[in-house]
Amino acid sequence: MSRGPASGIAFAPWYLPFENRHPNMSSFDVQQPIVELPDQDPDPAFSDDELVWTDEEEAQIEAWKDQYPEDQAAIMKVLWLAQEKFGYLAPEVIQLCADTLDMTFTQAYGVATFYHQYFKEEKGTYVLDVCTCFTCQVCGGYDVLHYLEEKLGVHAGETTDDGMFTIQEAECLGSCGSAPMMEITNGVYVHNLTPDKIDDLVESLRAGEVPSFTSMTLPQDEEELDGNRRTDVENTETYQTQPRAEHTE
Repeated sequence: MSRGPASGIAFAPWYLPFENRHPNMSSFDVQQPIVELPDQDPDPAFSDDELVWTDEEEAQIEAWKDQYPEDQAAIMKVLWLAQEKFGYLAPEVIQLCADTLDMTFTQAYGVATFYHQYFKEEKGTYVLDVCTCFTCQVCGGYDVLHYLEEKLGVHAGETTDDGMFTIQEAECLGSCGSAPMMEITNGVYVHNLTPDKIDDLVESLRAGEVPSFTSMTLPQDEEELDGNRRTDVENTETYQTQPRAEHTE
């Protein structure tokens, strides 16, 4: 038994049978947990023959390992390589990464599940990460998310039937000055989103056209640096007054 913070009340661990739990915990709490536990023994998505590195990939992994005092420190790069190779990090793919760096599955799984950029299940062709962190919330992040959900007919965390789009909520993506915004498949950002801009984006993606990198400016860039600092990009966009979320108006 463990105690809740500063309460003096003892709580049973989540894994104990219902009859051994705290009397105030309902059967609904047990049968419908807030966070669903992953399948402990899922059917593999990839065969043993597929779960191998090429000679080129092995050489790249060795180069990464040489960058760190401990091989296990290369786990983020190896997971990223595996995701690019297999499309997503099924449990057996995570195990391959763990074995490659002589670490336990639990250690590798902890890294893979900490970052939303690692896909633990198969996703659509385009993964639309809509930022709903504080600044984007105030500027309409959830308005954007709900508009996109209705447009594509799926909720956040789901993939369209045609396998084209997966919608996800994302924590801060570091572009508060251009909120509301989203990221496309761990790649380019789309800034200052509006319904019209989302409509155009979805139409372009359906045609296989991914927007190119857009370099943004902040007000001080305009005033002190005479505009955008990047001269090597096709698209630039200047700062504009940010909107307010519908529920704050």
